[in-house]
Formats: sequence, structure tokens, C-alpha cells
Amino acid sequence: MDWFSDPGAWLSRLVLTRGVAVVYLLAFVAALRQGPALLGSAGLTPVPRFLRHSSFRRAPSLFHWRWSDRLFAGVCWTGTALSLATLAGLADRLPVAGWMVLWLGLWALYLSIVNVGQIWYGFGWETLLLEAGFLMVFLGPAHVAPPTLVLWLVAWLLFRLEFGAGLIKLRGDRCWRDLTCLDFHHETQPMPGPLSWWFHRLPRRLHRVETVANHVTQLVVVFGLLAPQPVAGVAALVVVVTQGYLVVSGNFAWLNWLTLVLALGVVDGGWYAAVLPVDPPAQLDSPAWFTAVSIGLAVLVAVLSVAPVRNLLSRQQRMNTSFDPLRLVNSYGAFGSVTRVRRELVVEATDRPDPDAVWREYEFRGKPGDVRRRPPQWAPYHLRLDWLMWFVALSPAYGRTWLSAFLGRLLDADPATLRLLRSAPFGDRPPAAVRVLLYRYRFTTRAERRASGAFWHRTFERELVPPVTREELGSIR
Repeated sequence: MDWFSDPGAWLSRLVLTRGVAVVYLLAFVAALRQGPALLGSAGLTPVPRFLRHSSFRRAPSLFHWRWSDRLFAGVCWTGTALSLATLAGLADRLPVAGWMVLWLGLWALYLSIVNVGQIWYGFGWETLLLEAGFLMVFLGPAHVAPPTLVLWLVAWLLFRLEFGAGLIKLRGDRCWRDLTCLDFHHETQPMPGPLSWWFHRLPRRLHRVETVANHVTQLVVVFGLLAPQPVAGVAALVVVVTQGYLVVSGNFAWLNWLTLVLALGVVDGGWYAAVLPVDPPAQLDSPAWFTAVSIGLAVLVAVLSVAPVRNLLSRQQRMNTSFDPLRLVNSYGAFGSVTRVRRELVVEATDRPDPDAVWREYEFRGKPGDVRRRPPQWAPYHLRLDWLMWFVALSPAYGRTWLSAFLGRLLDADPATLRLLRSAPFGDRPPAAVRVLLYRYRFTTRAERRASGAFWHRTFERELVPPVTREELGSIR
């Protein structure tokens, strides 16, 4: 390794770029499947309406020049194809300039979606994918020696991601300081996974161990990421283990998966060579112009890092914040506060809106509903509607721009909207009325689980939206 290229990191680059390509693929597929119902011209928050009140300077996107549902689908399909080409190794066969154009295309296409995605794309893992994806542009194909400076920028991204998450916890909810947050978190997290019931039922002493391990990793071990090898590799492996733990204990879209991929990219390439039967490239070039580009990138990231570092050091630290419209260098953090009580929205419909009406539930794909249904595994795929329903249960203000439109689509039995759900009580037939109830959910005890087979126990709290028909829908807008 020298200051400008690290031939021994070729396997680390291979793991890293393939992993980021997988996440891009999931992101574009999710946009293709969910975008029409959420963002389309007849979606819950239509992009054309958003574009009337936005500018290219504030939210760069190719959709400022033209919008159509067909163009949006074309962007998603193009991104999917480019992701698959990268996974198949086609990008590695391109000249350096071709590699850069391909990865820059992936980044620009996804940036175009995120910047018009409104509330549905307001998650930290969107900017994380964009920042990581932009760095991939400058790593180069298989026949080029990985640029050392870009590898350092990957470690710098991982450091900010983990350290920001650790600081926001330490500065936020008191339960992180008294080590009790995980008494609640497995039960109240936005979308529990198949093993979350068992994690929640661990002894409280083990919850304290979980919390301490989180603090040690995010506030202490992360500084090893900025050290030379092998220290950086050891620190990265610790991050891999902790992220793997989060992967099996919850459903956080691709946040933990992409963090894990970034950590694998920081692992010493020589360690991979010792366990993977892969022959190294016969020759690795280092074009002078490509080295110059990597130096320019490092300078750019250093300048753009000033605001995120100030945010890290501030007592008023903000989570998941972008300081430039291209989302090149961002601040991260999660769960500065932990909810103690889980509340869920239950959406119901009836075919006869009278006092004797029988109400039947809509089932969502990922969020809790049927108390006997085991929480499913969806991550790293992102169910955007399910996540937003969790936020509305915390505060109805999160649904101000779209909840009434969602109910209207259910009353119309809109096919695109129904495809976001697991099941509708009347199939593709429009109901006569819908309503939204608020329930308190908790995981069953071990005894309750044995007796009933249920994972959840729920208690009715109140009616959030009273029964509404198509004619009455305007009254809640």
C-alpha cells in the first residue's frame, strides 16, 4: 500500500461494491413496486404537486425537467438493470471512465427519486445509500488498484455513521445512560422481526449487556476504524458483529445491512485472501488521472465534512441531516429516544355503514396487525407505508399530508394502493366505509404465548378516524 493505491484491498473493494449494488437493486425494486401508489400522478403525495413548490437547486432531480409515471418507471427499471450489471461483474470489465459513468448513473437516478420522495424517503438510510454509492464511483474496476484515499473515505463514512448514532443516544433518552432502553426497544421498534419476541423476553441483565455493547462499539471501538491496519480491520469486524445482531433482532430496511457492507469494506483485504479461494488480478493499474480524481474527491469530502462534524460536536445534534442538496456528506443517528409503549393503527372496512355493521381489518405486509401472526422478516427491503403507519401512531401529524388520501384510495379499492397491503377485507371490491382505530400492543408473556399461540396482546384505546364514506371523506381532509 502507498498513499494513493492499495493493491491488497482488491477483495475488500469487490465485497464492498457488490454489497452496495445489492442495496441499490433493492432500492430501485422497492421504488418500482411502491412508487406508483405513493408518488405517482394519482399517488398519495403526487410528485407533480411537489414539483410545483420545489426547485432544482433545493432538490436536484431529473424529474424537474419532466415528470410522468412512465418516466418514473423507466428510471426504476434503468437503475435495476445497472445494479444487476454491476452484480454480474460487467462493470468491472469496463474502462475506468465507463465504471465511473455507470456508478454515477446509479447515484444520479436514485438521487432523483429521493429528492422528490417527500415523507416516504425521509429516512437516514436513503442518504446513507447515496453517500456510499457516490464513493463507489471512485473505487475503480477490478483491473485498477483501489485508491487508498477513497478507502479511507469509506472508513470515514462508517465512523460518522456509527459515532453519530452513539452520540445521539448518549445525549438523548435517559434510558440509554441508565442502560434500560432495550427493556422496551425490541417491542416498540417500528417493525419487529421474527425473533424480536424472543429478544424482548431476554433477562433484563442481558438487555444491559446489549446496551453496553452498543455504547462500546459506537463510542469507543469506532475510533479504530480511522487507524491503520490491522486495527481498522478488527474494529470493522466488531461493527460487523453488532450490525449482524441488529439484523436478526429487527427490521430496519437496509440500514444495518448497508452498514455491515461498509464495515466489510474496511476489513483488511489480506484477510479475505487468506480464506477466499479467489486469484488476484494479474495486473492492477493506477492511472495518474484517476489518482488525481481521488485526491480531488478527498478534498471535496473534507470541505463538506465541516458541517457534519460541527453537528456531531453540538449539544443540539441533529439526526439524519443532509447539509448539501446532493447529499454527498451527511449526519446520521437513530433512536435518540425510545418509546415505552407501542401503539398501532388498525384500519377497518365495512360493506354496510349502519349501527349493526361488521368491521373487518386490512392486513399490512410488515407492521403488526393480527395478534397471532409472527412478525415477518422484510429487511433489507423497505416497506414505506408500514413505517409511516408507525409514525402516525406516535403522532397523527405524520399523516397530515397523506392519511385521508390513503383512506380515499381504500374506499375506491385502488389496485396500486391495495398492492401495498397484505390483504383487503373485500378483495378488489370497494367497501362502504372505513375507519382507523388506535390500539396499544405489547408482546405476550411466555405463559400467554403458550396458551394462545399469539405474539401480541392488544387493547383498544380510541377511534382515531371515525367511520367515513366517500361522500364524507372531505370532512377529514
